[in-house]
Amino acid sequence: MTIVLKNKQTLLFDDFIFKCSVGKKGFSADKIEGDQKTPSGTYSLGNLYFRKDRVKKPKTLLKCIEIKKEMGWCNDIKSLRYYNKLIKLKRNLRSEKIFRHDFKYDLFIPIKYNWKKTTLGKGSAIFIHLTKDYKPTAGCISLTKKDFLILLSLINKNTKIKIP
Repeated sequence: MTIVLKNKQTLLFDDFIFKCSVGKKGFSADKIEGDQKTPSGTYSLGNLYFRKDRVKKPKTLLKCIEIKKEMGWCNDIKSLRYYNKLIKLKRNLRSEKIFRHDFKYDLFIPIKYNWKKTTLGKGSAIFIHLTKDYKPTAGCISLTKKDFLILLSLINKNTKIKIP
């Protein structure tokens, strides 16, 4: 089955309707790193990452990976080897810190955008992550923790997401 992002505020899966938020500047078929847009298209989902110190391991059919302090997601447009990949934090690479002080990445799933044949500068670290206030994101899709946990219980490794 496919998760369908109907518009900037609505995510559909099966009979479930979830309120969500997306990139501050909407959707784009031509995503660029830092443009604050959510990439249009249909994509597979990655593993579930979770903060064991903040949330218990959720019930899901996705593979679960515990977030560690040294984890980052490379957004360095000069590094073809690491761009848009999970890395150990290194001083010489720009990256999104995964072990955050806020709650946003207590649970997250990477959307496999710009994944297999990675193109530098086409966007990285596009996730489904948490929100409390539905403020626009930098390009991700965000849900409340309650809705995220419901969605996790419904999806599996074959689930895709369709973004307008």
